[in-house]
Amino acid sequence: MATSEDSCHHDNSSGSQEGNMKDSQVHFTEDEEALIVRMYNLVGERWSLIAGRIPGRTAEEIKKYWISRYSTSGFQK
Repeated sequence: MATSEDSCHHDNSSGSQEGNMKDSQVHFTEDEEALIVRMYNLVGERWSLIAGRIPGRTAEEIKKYWISRYSTSGFQK
């Protein structure tokens, strides 16, 4: 059975533009997203601290997710 992590990694050989878009997207579960929002409200942009609460995630992944999801929407703490 494939996990959500397995389904997020695709072969990028179908085209460089499409491959770049896939590389820039970070996929999180609903639980991870909710935890990131709660942690951000508590500690702000301390990505490594937030990542420490989500097994298998790096600070860079959390930051990339946050910027792609909330940076243009003007999310308030």
